[in-house]
Amino acid sequence: MNHAAIAIDGPSGAGKSTLAKRLAKELGFLYLDTGAIYRTVGLHALRQGVDPGDEAAVLALLPGLTVTTGYGPDGLQHMYRNGEDVTEAIREHQVSDAASKVSAIPGVRAYLLEMQRRAARESDVVMDGRDIGTVVLPQAQVKIFLTAQPEARARRRYDELLARGQQADYEQVLRDVIDRDWRDTHREVAPLKQAEDAILVDTTQLSLEESWQRLYEVVKERLSQ
Repeated sequence: MNHAAIAIDGPSGAGKSTLAKRLAKELGFLYLDTGAIYRTVGLHALRQGVDPGDEAAVLALLPGLTVTTGYGPDGLQHMYRNGEDVTEAIREHQVSDAASKVSAIPGVRAYLLEMQRRAARESDVVMDGRDIGTVVLPQAQVKIFLTAQPEARARRRYDELLARGQQADYEQVLRDVIDRDWRDTHREVAPLKQAEDAILVDTTQLSLEESWQRLYEVVKERLSQ
């Protein structure tokens, strides 16, 4: 049985996870947040006292790391690091930077690639990340490149951190967003870029609800073809 796959790529803070979760729920598809998987690896490096940008040191950690996903009563994806639920811990600001650094390591990407593809073989999926349409699921029936200007994404991230009760400085968040964009688009393996057959959805001037309506319209149209 062939399963349907929807790939949503884009930079940090574009709203991928929020919109992809809602889309999966609406369609009855499995949702897989690949960014959360890389965040879990980044968190593991930090907790082991390893620099997430140290390729050799990070790769040495992988044999002792098991990353799994599960779904709680809330229907949302939960991430587990060696059996520990780290769903909340991976959303801390410093983990975002660590995730970007470990995701640039070819060996880490290879380690997690099969895990992602297996999910698409076993279920209808909505998968979001930075290389889903270009590398992980190049044959996905629907590909979306979801983006927004850095200032808009930084503001959303800043508001999210404050809502979580974390301290944040908007200018620092903006610098982090711009730095991460550069790393994600310039890494040697699977850089962030729009797939040739992906539809561009820019949410800079859109509210969350408007972004959802635009995304849903595009997906429904593509799935009906």
